[in-house]
Amino acid sequence: MIQNEDIERVMRAEHWDPFCVLGPHRITGDGQQETLVRAFLPEALDASLMFEESSHASVLMSAVHSAGLFEAIVPGEVHPSRYRIRVADRWGGVTERHDPYAFPPLLSDFDLHLFAEGRLYRAYEILGAHTHTVEGVVGVRFVVWAPNAMRVSIVGDFNAWDGRRHPMRIRGTTGLWELFIPEIPEGANYKYEIRPRDQDASFLKADPYAFAAELRPKTASIVRDLSRYQWDDAAWMDAARARLLPSPPVPEAHSSVVTSTVTGCTCPAILPIRVIVRVCPNRRTASTSHNSSGSP
Repeated sequence: MIQNEDIERVMRAEHWDPFCVLGPHRITGDGQQETLVRAFLPEALDASLMFEESSHASVLMSAVHSAGLFEAIVPGEVHPSRYRIRVADRWGGVTERHDPYAFPPLLSDFDLHLFAEGRLYRAYEILGAHTHTVEGVVGVRFVVWAPNAMRVSIVGDFNAWDGRRHPMRIRGTTGLWELFIPEIPEGANYKYEIRPRDQDASFLKADPYAFAAELRPKTASIVRDLSRYQWDDAAWMDAARARLLPSPPVPEAHSSVVTSTVTGCTCPAILPIRVIVRVCPNRRTASTSHNSSGSP
């Protein structure tokens, strides 16, 4: 059962688990299964739930907190990708959006396990802003590591840089925070708003795993999908590989004179050698050394 203190924490942007308040929640009313949907919409005058299924009519949401918390009760179960929130704002605009708090976590338990052990070697594939399609809905998954934070939010052009709008979910004890926000366009500017545990004020930080950023003196990170990026550095990569590869070593044969005790003949013999190739990664050069004594 949701507590008033949880609601107040979300309104003050101090909650580490906004999903306990926001999004759809199954409840039982008059012996029937229902779904309670909450959304924080500080810019809204009115809000409604819109459904794709013809069995659900639109439902008007009620304002339950002066800061902008709205809720509505819908019969039965509500699928995350099957409803949208229509918002009529105080400036006369009307928009529709999917509810980011209706979608499940995207980071797998295995990813969390590898990260906790320090063995998530391709962390850039997990952390940062990555475009994803979840249940047919296109959006961006944000992940950041902030182990000492009380609350982390995503702020940007898409939410008027308001840290109350998109607080993230903490994933266990890993210090990772995650949130999937539907319909964020590529090229959107964003930062993380972090509220430390031991401070009363929050601050903004750029994404250390961002694939793009604004040109100085601006400092915002930019959502960028690298899967469609066309690289044009083939010549540079070929030259880099050529510099890293060592030249083929040329073995040297050391000859000596051996006298046979059987025939008494004296003939030349070739002693075995070992060729050692050493590559210096720091100088990106290669050197060879030759050893005919049989020791490394």
